[in-house]
Amino acid sequence: MARVTVVTGGSRGIGAGICRRLGGDGHDVVVGYVRDAGAAEGVAREVREAGRRAVVVRVDTSVEADVERLFEVAEGELGAVTGLVNNAGVTGPLGRLADAAPADLRRVVDVNLLGVLLCSRRAAQLMASRGGGAIVNISSAAATLGSAGDYVHYAASKAAVDALTVGLSKELGADGIRVNAVAPGMIDTEMHAAMGDPGRAHRAAAAIPLGRPGRADEIAAAVAWLLSDEAAYTTGAVLRVAGGR
Repeated sequence: MARVTVVTGGSRGIGAGICRRLGGDGHDVVVGYVRDAGAAEGVAREVREAGRRAVVVRVDTSVEADVERLFEVAEGELGAVTGLVNNAGVTGPLGRLADAAPADLRRVVDVNLLGVLLCSRRAAQLMASRGGGAIVNISSAAATLGSAGDYVHYAASKAAVDALTVGLSKELGADGIRVNAVAPGMIDTEMHAAMGDPGRAHRAAAAIPLGRPGRADEIAAAVAWLLSDEAAYTTGAVLRVAGGR
């Protein structure tokens, strides 16, 4: 059976690493993106160079109509969706909650929680009718660390993703659908520059037991395992890949 996996936020950072790894592992990949079409096309090209099919879809995961279209294109172009990686996420500017703009708080919750709910809902509808599938949510070590002074709102949204992972895994187990999460720690991607602090990941190394930030491909490896047949008895797990934090 062909493996067709939808990856939201697949144009850069961890998402791009996941798309590349899945293409190498034999998945056909739907690269979801929200802004940079060129970057998304570049990731899709790498998947095709690995011998797999890939399509690019612009999607704001917090908008139901966009999510519906994402899965319509996926199934129309590549066939029945067997996997979903809920990777799309935003942090908003770094800073204390007391100083955060309400619009930034709303956007974080809309993308990081509502977006995961909407995508998981649509995937569950499709997968349940076929008797199986796998969903992997990208959480964060922030969900348990709290990220005081940086982005407690982001941490709270990721804690909600952990709760969703556990609950949905129990709800969908009888349908043959596995639901797991990967919780990255400090990963060296362009996200930190987007938050206004490009050197943040490497400055944090002193507080990480393994002494360095992680790489996108290390997160991708965990995601690939959770989607694989080797993880056939794994559901409801939140796999922490955080260098010991």
